Amino acid sequence: MRPTRSCEVYIDGASHGNPGPAGVGIVFMDCSVRQFSKYVGETTNNVAEYLALIYALQEALQQGYTALTVKTDSELLARQINGVYKVRQAHLRLFHDLALHLAQGFRVFSIAHIPRSQNRLADRLAGQAITRSLAAL
Repeated sequence: MRPTRSCEVYIDGASHGNPGPAGVGIVFMDCSVRQFSKYVGETTNNVAEYLALIYALQEALQQGYTALTVKTDSELLARQINGVYKVRQAHLRLFHDLALHLAQGFRVFSIAHIPRSQNRLADRLAGQAITRSLAAL
């Protein structure tokens, strides 16, 4: 069995308008701080939050992490992934199922809701992705 390689990741998804131009911000906190910011098109805030989680899960798996702790300021996302809330919106069910499938790739996985004040860097990265895409128009 491979040794445990753990990481904490902060994620955020944002949209200007709901729906509107959207971006994701991801901050990996391991030996160093690695950041990821991406424009994800026109969508809702909740879809952007799920996309941030999916990108973070994929990147963590590619980097060989076996234990992952995700921090998000989206109470809805954290509670849906933890099974506290049902996924009532059909368009979110696919993202939810994909995220749960990816999470199975870790020996240890958890997701927790944190206050927005503790997620400023990921929030800023998501906003920057939107700003960059709008500036390119």
